[in-house]
Amino acid sequence: MIFALVGNQNCGKTTLFNQLTGSNRHVGNFPGITVDQKIGKVLGKNNLFVVDLPGIYSLSPYTSEEIVTRDYLLKHKPDAIINIADATNIERNLYLTLQLIELQIPMILALNMMDEVQANKGSIDIRQMKKSLGIPIAPISAAKKQGLAEMLEQAIGIAQNYSIPQRIDFCSGSVHRAIHAISHHIEDHAQKLGIPARFAATKLVEGDELILKSLHLTENEIDLIEHAVQEMETDLQTDREAALADMRYQFIEDICHECVVKAQESREYRRSIRFDAVLTHKIWALPAFFSIMLAVFGLTFGIIGNRLSNMLIRGIEAVNGSIDRALTAYGLNSVFHSLIIDGICKGVGAVLGFVPIIITLFFFFSILEDSGYMARVAFVMDKPLRKIGLSGRSFVPLLMGFGCTIPAVMATRTLASERDKKMTILLTPFMSCSAKLPIYALFTAAFFAGYQAFVMIGLYIAGIIVGVFSGFIMNKTVFRGAPVPFVMELPNYRFPSVKTVILLLWEKAKDFIQRAFTIILLATIVIWFLQTFDLRLNPVADSANSILAVIGRLISIIFAPLGFADWRVSTALISGFTAKEAVISTLAVLSGESITELGPTLQSFFSPLTALSFLVFTLLYTPCVAAIAMVKHEFGSIKGTAFIILYQTAIAWLAAFILYQVGRLCG
Repeated sequence: MIFALVGNQNCGKTTLFNQLTGSNRHVGNFPGITVDQKIGKVLGKNNLFVVDLPGIYSLSPYTSEEIVTRDYLLKHKPDAIINIADATNIERNLYLTLQLIELQIPMILALNMMDEVQANKGSIDIRQMKKSLGIPIAPISAAKKQGLAEMLEQAIGIAQNYSIPQRIDFCSGSVHRAIHAISHHIEDHAQKLGIPARFAATKLVEGDELILKSLHLTENEIDLIEHAVQEMETDLQTDREAALADMRYQFIEDICHECVVKAQESREYRRSIRFDAVLTHKIWALPAFFSIMLAVFGLTFGIIGNRLSNMLIRGIEAVNGSIDRALTAYGLNSVFHSLIIDGICKGVGAVLGFVPIIITLFFFFSILEDSGYMARVAFVMDKPLRKIGLSGRSFVPLLMGFGCTIPAVMATRTLASERDKKMTILLTPFMSCSAKLPIYALFTAAFFAGYQAFVMIGLYIAGIIVGVFSGFIMNKTVFRGAPVPFVMELPNYRFPSVKTVILLLWEKAKDFIQRAFTIILLATIVIWFLQTFDLRLNPVADSANSILAVIGRLISIIFAPLGFADWRVSTALISGFTAKEAVISTLAVLSGESITELGPTLQSFFSPLTALSFLVFTLLYTPCVAAIAMVKHEFGSIKGTAFIILYQTAIAWLAAFILYQVGRLCG
């Protein structure tokens, strides 16, 4: 059997999914975490699966999430729906419940966060609400694992017995007459399509074009439907969507009046109001955000992350030294000795040394997200983003871009319009991903010691500024139009979950280490081979005579106007197409230096100005191959993907060129 988890955004669906399946899926105090469906096997139950669907507020096809969820329910027809609702905000959540009931699929209403309702002296009459809605109801607390076993048993029972909701008619008066008249006209069409006539009629009253097209109605039937809707609008003196919404909310209001004792304002809510007085203030919000980011980078690249990284680097060098001595004592062939030490150990080791910095940064990011602060940042950023033709909703994937471009591009699926989606995909790679952190850390330590945090945040801000500028240009040219309206629930601030933070850090560390021992390992071996042999495949004493040097010199012409014409630098940038961390491993292999010696070595062919130019180019040029593949998948066009690659590389080259040339003139 398959159960579908359906509910509003931020109601606890993914938390419940994790509890039922044992999945380590990331849970955030942030609307829109789930961007597509994910299926998992229920722990301790054979052949029982749960699907976590995107959070939605209705079954109207206004957003990608609503389309994904509705299509799954209509086409895949799960054995039962587990409708999870936030019991602390029951009125809003029941709006979706009424629409799900119309689907005539066995369903249970799981009232989540009942512990918070009771803690704040509220209550819900479960028995009376069950009678009014005609579906089973289970009070639960997903976070505390309370009531989950009972809920699951009830869900299994209704699925096995195919117990569909007992009541589907919540309307009265003119709305009632319109829905029932339309249901009569379309009953045979709905039956052929395999959807309930009542649900289809309700959608036609709302003006749902997708349902209208799929029913294949005759012109006469469409005229009869429009006549019924016009009569309803005339009687009620309102439009079709408002009439249906008013009907539903009137029914919900009656249920809540009968069954719900309102909880008092919670301590979390009062605390959120106090914090938001500053953190969402029209003047202080952005300064507060930049101050928080400066503190995060200062701690990451100074007090905490950098010290931990230095400790790990010393450990890696000690291990490399031991391996080197062991291979020398064994008398291993010099070429293979070079491959293991100069290729693998130094290349991969150069990247692994930065794991603590990445973990530290994401530790702080996880706390900010899990606390609910990042949802406020999206709210605050809505107004400035609208000036470049996007809404605050685009801030979610743009923010994820600071972690990794791949999930950030995937997150654009949640955007309501194709225009917003494509424009956000174009801008997302300008947000500096975590794979570039080793490059920043190495160069800022070598050339800007004492000012690392300021240079780092400057790079991040530069990426944002270039993204804003690009967005402004695109909004006036390729992607003309207005962004869709932006609605986002601001969750209460809460203390971050230790488990959630640890899981996120483990995922990031595991992903980084896997990349180090797969893509980056392969890249370092290729670089070592090209550096070790000449065009006739003879070993070279000087890497300047190698195959890599020939390729690098050809490419270096492009980068000479940016201040770094050395073939080793050009080669490192090309290897960055496989993975951005490979830039560091390539420089380590080509210089033949350990991680601690690599910084001083870079000073021999970089000045502070050319190092800054290099950092700017690295910040802005096209993302790794895996990210490009995801862009192609979401953009749906090779031509569009090629445009993004060329556009971003051209922007990177131009920005680095201007910086270097202006710096030379001023210097």
